[in-house]
Amino acid sequence: QVQLVESGGGSVQAGGSLRLSCAASGYTYSSACMGWFRQAPGKEREAVATIYVSSGITYYVEYVKGRFTISQDNAKNTLYLQMNSLKIRDTAMYYCAAGQFSSYQCSGTFGRPSPSWFDNWGQGTQVTVSS
Repeated sequence: QVQLVESGGGSVQAGGSLRLSCAASGYTYSSACMGWFRQAPGKEREAVATIYVSSGITYYVEYVKGRFTISQDNAKNTLYLQMNSLKIRDTAMYYCAAGQFSSYQCSGTFGRPSPSWFDNWGQGTQVTVSS
């Protein structure tokens, strides 16, 4: 049974940092696209960053480039999202997701990765950024 478990969310002041973790189990991790999504109240879930596990190719949505870094520890089957210079608008529920599809899709070659491509999701972890 596939399980994705996020941790590391919390409350932080603007300009601060957080690191999210996602532990994956029961999954063919090495052939997956893994990603971080976020969803703010009243808004659609959107891709923040993705990584194709076997190649390490990444995708970032424009407004987190230079601030967020997605990484992986294959030995631990764990995905990370380092978030620096956090802004109030980064406040959202953050979700870890995994899916089996091409590296072209995962890397954003065909546009921002869609939540519909991912078939496994974690329960989410809340990130709240205040002034």
